[in-house]
Amino acid sequence: MYEMKEEYYTGIELIDKEHKELFRLADEAYQVLKDDFIADKFDHIVEIIIGLKEYAIKHFADEEAYMQSIQYKRYLSQKVEHNDFVEKLEAIDFDQMDHNQTGTLVDLLEFLNDWLVHHILEKDKLIGKI
Repeated sequence: MYEMKEEYYTGIELIDKEHKELFRLADEAYQVLKDDFIADKFDHIVEIIIGLKEYAIKHFADEEAYMQSIQYKRYLSQKVEHNDFVEKLEAIDFDQMDHNQTGTLVDLLEFLNDWLVHHILEKDKLIGKI
């Protein structure tokens, strides 16, 4: 369901490659949600959230370094949004999540969908236009 489509490409090879991985991680969350054969999804969800957080931190560092290298004017607003993304993942309460695994996955996918669509299309694509 989640895949990197042509409209998401920025034209910056490293950023596009890393965005593909974020889409892959979002798709992994979607596949876990839809897999009726996994009765207890807790461990899968934790693994996905930790993987997303770790990869996002790496990606944001790379993207921010690139923005600084080209003296990108919107660097600070991007950095704030990147920090908000990581904070959102860090705020997930694993104890509460265990009691509502499906709801957690749905909320996570809504958050990722909004991020991947809006942030990449409205913010990151501008970086490639410099």
